[in-house]
Amino acid sequence: MADAHPTYGFRKLLAYLKRDGRRWNHKRVYRVYRLLKLNKKRKGKRRLPARVKQPLLQQAELNSSWSMDFMSDSLAFGTRFRTLNVIDDCNREALAIEIATSISSKRVVRALEQLIDWRGKPAAIRVDNGPEFTSADFTCWCRENGISIRYTQPGKPMQNGFIERFNGSYRREVLDAYLFVELEEVRELTEQWMEEYNTRRPHEALGNLTPKEWPLESRSGNMENFSPGTEPARQVYHITTS
Repeated sequence: MADAHPTYGFRKLLAYLKRDGRRWNHKRVYRVYRLLKLNKKRKGKRRLPARVKQPLLQQAELNSSWSMDFMSDSLAFGTRFRTLNVIDDCNREALAIEIATSISSKRVVRALEQLIDWRGKPAAIRVDNGPEFTSADFTCWCRENGISIRYTQPGKPMQNGFIERFNGSYRREVLDAYLFVELEEVRELTEQWMEEYNTRRPHEALGNLTPKEWPLESRSGNMENFSPGTEPARQVYHITTS
């Protein structure tokens, strides 16, 4: 009973026993309770709702689904920092990389609101079961904005494979490639890398187009007539980036 209800104390468990018809004296029960060392303060394990498998499907339109995940690293003198990475699952565009020593659920919400101001609102966001993504701040904000949350199953990181692959590229090409002294250096190099990633680096999954080129070549993000690995018919565009 204590395993099933790790937050219950002796009186609550005794009440359960009495409801089950056990008529043992409370002193006797308490002696057993102490022998089992259940009177020690225990930290209950955080329980997650049951998660169903979320298929990782290629999205047909921009803003159909975003993926988010956290990464961590440290500066040269040991200070830890985190990054919040956000990409569009459709064209793999790096939408944002938030960098700070601490990123709370409120900061996650603020970063998403800034993204929505210029990018538009996603229909769904794919995340793992980290505390920032299961918090009331994040879940309530998504519900109020009509955004579906697609939680991956615990221990199944490849259900969020788009962002996991993105994280690997960012780790190899930025976080593991440089020795950082201050956070501003991380932000500056990250911004330069995102510019390269979005506007000049070809992606095999997009027919060797860049994430910025792909919506133009595929008629504003509709993938119905596009097959990965083959380049669509090219047209001439003048692409400008801010």
